[in-house]
Amino acid sequence: MNKHEKFVITINRQFGTGGHEVGAEIAKRLGVKLLDKQILQAVARKFDIGQETVERLESRNQSWWDDFTQFYRSYIVDNEYQGLGEELTSGELFEAQATVIRQIAAEESCVIVGRCASFIFKDHDNALKIYLHSPMEKRIKRIVDKYGVTEADAKLMIVDNDYTRELYTKKYTGSEWFDARNYDIALDVSKFGLNGSVDYLLAFVGE
Repeated sequence: MNKHEKFVITINRQFGTGGHEVGAEIAKRLGVKLLDKQILQAVARKFDIGQETVERLESRNQSWWDDFTQFYRSYIVDNEYQGLGEELTSGELFEAQATVIRQIAAEESCVIVGRCASFIFKDHDNALKIYLHSPMEKRIKRIVDKYGVTEADAKLMIVDNDYTRELYTKKYTGSEWFDARNYDIALDVSKFGLNGSVDYLLAFVGE
């Protein structure tokens, strides 16, 4: 990857690996934008949905994309918006999301956490695609420490989030979320820690 030209770094991660923190630190050190929930905001603006609604959607723990789809369909009906209505599908919303991501990446270098970005940029000439994983016991400890929940609840959170991400990836890309062949690097975060993982991954960016 050449960091002197516009580049994209995508991060897919198991829940509880600290993937968002890793992505944020990589973006900070490289001086580029981190894209995560901002993508949802951009898609909401594209469809003229208010900021208050975006914040409400983002605050929910369930699958945000399915929730966004359900809300947007209701919005269409309530406002008698012409041209879409019941024909709007979650697949079309996924394509809208992908379009927003590509537009941002065409304008500036960025780091993208989740959102099937590794698939969206699978043929990009200057992209680094990363998958972060860690043993279950390490992730449970991290979730317990971060959220103050029991180990049993932490495990349930991990299983639920991983399953949602797996289904989401399979549904919209046809590929397996955890298949190492979809990435340039698959890294066990527990071997390096968060800062050590950032150092290791930045070594692949080059001078």
